Amino acid sequence: MSGLGTTTDTVLVCGEVRTCLLPTRDAVDERVAAQLLRLRADEPVRISRRPNLHAVSPDVLTGVDCRLPTAGGAKIRAVGTVTARAALVEGRVLQATAYFSAPARGPDRRRPWGYYLVRPGVLVPVGRLPRKAVVEGFLAGHQSDELDVGSVSEGLLARISRQHRLLDHDQPLTTTDTSLRFSAVPVDDGEEPAVYFTEAAEGRRLVELRLPRGTEPAAVAGLCEDLALHNWLLTTVGRKLDGLRLGSDDGTAALKVLRPLVDHLLHLWMPQARVDRALSGPWEELERTPGFSRQWHSMAQRVRDQLALLNLVRRDAHSDALTTP
Repeated sequence: MSGLGTTTDTVLVCGEVRTCLLPTRDAVDERVAAQLLRLRADEPVRISRRPNLHAVSPDVLTGVDCRLPTAGGAKIRAVGTVTARAALVEGRVLQATAYFSAPARGPDRRRPWGYYLVRPGVLVPVGRLPRKAVVEGFLAGHQSDELDVGSVSEGLLARISRQHRLLDHDQPLTTTDTSLRFSAVPVDDGEEPAVYFTEAAEGRRLVELRLPRGTEPAAVAGLCEDLALHNWLLTTVGRKLDGLRLGSDDGTAALKVLRPLVDHLLHLWMPQARVDRALSGPWEELERTPGFSRQWHSMAQRVRDQLALLNLVRRDAHSDALTTP
């Protein structure tokens, strides 16, 4: 086993998810999604059609030998590989995730690469891993000479977005990309799983997780991808509605904002559709406070109400035009 707190001594999982609108006018179909995410020739793209279309690329590994971010500036060297993958939701929203797991302790000196390559997705520290300092440092951000998993996920987004033969780069609405940086550690005996979610500046989100022992790193990444997707939806729709006014015209300007939300985003809200059942606790906690789904349903209803009002305004304007002598 390689999960959190198992006999392989994995005590930490860290990563970053980047989320953006796929740069194309219309959602792509299953065939194009598979072409976009075919990052390796030896493994297929995984396609899931229920409850919505979801495509996931094969994993790709990036070798690293560098310092880990730490609170207090302690110099901790780690060697190994970072796992990265991309996902496309309903042919519309693109995500790229890079993550790694780490044991509590590694060899006291660097080993040959073969030692690390048989441990895919694991960064092995040289000596002891100060877990608390690494968690705090990773969430706070890296220095120029430290590990930057965000650049790995950003590079994956760029690699996919550059496929001009498949993408027209004519997006139906302007959106802001978001990043979600996460850490996960196993719970102590008698402790309940927990999630601490923070919205930072410039589209950055921080998630600190305490999860059941034995949780696989890939399952942690899947949970955080789901959180990142739904937070991106909340952020995008919320910003479009912020300050929206019907105005004194026929509502054309408002319709240009509202219609793309209905066409491309409102049907994507499906929290926990592909999250490991054992990890439902963090989502349920976020549903209580701050109440992700309550906020979403309120915004979706506002979109529908404003469209209905626009329809009434335009119909009344048309009737007045017909009755005017």
